[in-house]
Amino acid sequence: MNYRTTGARVGGAILLAWMVMGANGESAEVPAPRVVELKAPDGIVLKATYFAAGKPGPGVLLLHQCNRQRKVWDDLAARLAASGVNVLTMDFRGFGESGGTPFDKMPPEQVNKTIEEKWPGDVDTAFRFLIAQPGVSRRIVGGGGASCGVNQAVQLARRHSEVKSLMLLSEGTDAAGRKYLRESPKVQLFMAVADDDDDRGVVEIMEWLQALSPNPGNKLEHYAVGGHGVEMFKAHEDLEGMIVEWFGKTLKASPTVSARSVAAAKPVSREIQFLEMIDQPGGVGKATKTYEEARQKDPKVVLFSEVVMNRVGYEHLQAGDVKGAIELLKLNAVAYPDSPNVYDSLGDAYLAAGQNEQALENAKKALELLPKDTTDPATVKDGIKTNAEEKVKKLAEGPK
Repeated sequence: MNYRTTGARVGGAILLAWMVMGANGESAEVPAPRVVELKAPDGIVLKATYFAAGKPGPGVLLLHQCNRQRKVWDDLAARLAASGVNVLTMDFRGFGESGGTPFDKMPPEQVNKTIEEKWPGDVDTAFRFLIAQPGVSRRIVGGGGASCGVNQAVQLARRHSEVKSLMLLSEGTDAAGRKYLRESPKVQLFMAVADDDDDRGVVEIMEWLQALSPNPGNKLEHYAVGGHGVEMFKAHEDLEGMIVEWFGKTLKASPTVSARSVAAAKPVSREIQFLEMIDQPGGVGKATKTYEEARQKDPKVVLFSEVVMNRVGYEHLQAGDVKGAIELLKLNAVAYPDSPNVYDSLGDAYLAAGQNEQALENAKKALELLPKDTTDPATVKDGIKTNAEEKVKKLAEGPK
């Protein structure tokens, strides 16, 4: 079972007052937020809100977490506008007031297809609107996202070199996004994550992002508590202020990054080194050999966490690398032989490869281990049980 959650949470924010002190010390009025309609490439109407700063300055596009909507950014967007940053927030299609089939009415396959094929064009539509507004700088722009909005923000930066600064909450990006960040030392990252996030493995994933990005000015706020994505704003009242300060500092000018500062980056953990190996061309084979050699020296060696390897395995599966996914999830089963989830996940990979006998064997193994599982929470165990039982039923019945 894939550990990743969609962040189905309900929330909102109240706008700050629009009367603020200007940079010159005199009272300055920030225009009221303006709701706008944007037309996606396929004609779907996207609802957005534009928070003008009322004076020339940079722009920032904020992308919400899944099963939320753009209004979760209202308070932060108002504070950014008051500081001189123009902000656009947008409802993804299927969320909030935007058109499209609601995501909670879609099967998983359609959800993934919509995210991969439609969202990038929607985000680009919003970006073009933002930089076309009077007074908005077109040369230096910022982007931000929470949960599923994180990858979209990183991909926005991949497509548009104007994006110089990113604010990322509680999620990682895909292999292409990680490659972009490694190769973009001038892109500055502000990240935040909490240990009590119910999206398992997300802390390690964000620590990986911090390690792979060569910009020495990156900042990771790592909290003990705070929840997922924008939930951290409620738990940590200073977080929004830090983000406002971050964009104010990083969007003033393109940063200068010297080769010396990149070379002086701090050393990374063995797990991150292992994950970096997997990400390289031919990395799955190299990682498998490395782990086998390490186990020969120490049978109890731990080079990766179960939840992170599970996520990486599913990432390969969703990208069409079924063979690589099987190899990675097999490593997880070797490293964590008492976990029912590693076998359920491996069963999914075998099923995708058409290796039904192996898929059935691993699904049964997952069900066999479930009663002894004292590590996973009840919700995860329920998900493993449902997923494994569905495979057993499907494969036991055989082709119809």
